Amino acid sequence: MIKIAVMGYGTIGSGVVKVLETNQDSICKKIGEGVEVKYILDLRDFEGDPVQSKVVHDYQTIAQDPEVSIVVESMGGVEPAYTFVKAMLEAGKSVTTSNKALVAAHGAKLIAAAKENNVNFMFEASVGGGIPIIRALNSCLTADRIEEITGIVNGTTNYILTKMAEEGCDFDEVLKDAQEKGYAEKDPTADIEGHDAGRKIAILTSLIAGQQVDFEDIHTEGISKITATDILYAKKMGRVIKLLASSTQTDDTYAVMTAPFLIPKDHPLYTVNGVFNAVFVRGNMLGDAMFYGSGAGSLPTASAVVADVVELAKHIGRHIELVWNPEKLEIADYRQQPARFFVRTAADRESVEKVFGTVEYIEVPQAAGETGFVTQEMKEEEYEKKAAELGNVVQMIRFH
Repeated sequence: MIKIAVMGYGTIGSGVVKVLETNQDSICKKIGEGVEVKYILDLRDFEGDPVQSKVVHDYQTIAQDPEVSIVVESMGGVEPAYTFVKAMLEAGKSVTTSNKALVAAHGAKLIAAAKENNVNFMFEASVGGGIPIIRALNSCLTADRIEEITGIVNGTTNYILTKMAEEGCDFDEVLKDAQEKGYAEKDPTADIEGHDAGRKIAILTSLIAGQQVDFEDIHTEGISKITATDILYAKKMGRVIKLLASSTQTDDTYAVMTAPFLIPKDHPLYTVNGVFNAVFVRGNMLGDAMFYGSGAGSLPTASAVVADVVELAKHIGRHIELVWNPEKLEIADYRQQPARFFVRTAADRESVEKVFGTVEYIEVPQAAGETGFVTQEMKEEEYEKKAAELGNVVQMIRFH
């Protein structure tokens, strides 16, 4: 019988316990023996709950118990999660986590600690919820050089943008709806300003580059400034607005960005709506592939965590090699990357052409008194200079 511990009995932790109980038979068959949750670490006591007898309040109780071989971390945040997970690895226990903040900040260190102690550190559920993108990158796609990885990896922002597109609502109205339905946090800043997606693309880029990518270095924009008028322009162009976390190989590094983009109908990410997530991957041998599924929620995320538990159980006593060196990767300067830009401005066409030259004008009746246009391809740096010269820019969204 394999004994495991769950640190944090919130949405994900309770989901893990439920998945283990509901699918106990099939999980045991895949591992070859039974799995039992011995401890649940939490500040609360859960009186009257069936798990009450398993609850402990000191992480050292788990670390010092030789019977426990696998630990699930679902506490969230960087500390004390990092201290607790590091202690578990050093005590010879494998760990799986859904905590993207922890993985983005300390993934390389924890992988190194796992190797040193001949155990494993896995984090499938830290990106894309139930979508098996990390396992695919680490096993199925290891023969490829990944040239691009672009994802819709935040269900909150995708729900908001989808509802704005379908119903023509304003951002604030849809955000309130998302909060009422439990799709957005009371404080939605991390989601709507792109920080959550930024951490996830930092993790994915670290894996495909084999080096540490700091999410603080990634140029990040959110969706809080997207308006119903922007949606009208997008429809006129036959495109949709999505918050994309994108990493593209350029020379010997990667250009990484999180921002709203205008996606054309022929792109696989065009039809990804609601709270669903998807990750588009381009390999130099594979070509294009996309991974799609539930990107959030208790059970989809818990399913990915338990898949890690099964993998860890199959490899007790054997470290699975994973290349993510702590040496920092200097990502490409986003200002040097080329793009086409959709711009809304209060300036007239004569002023636009004087600064930007030949452009493609986009007109929507509801935006009287402003000029909407699409630039030719240019570097971000060049666009910024021209936009400053033009002045009166109301909005800018990049083409993808």
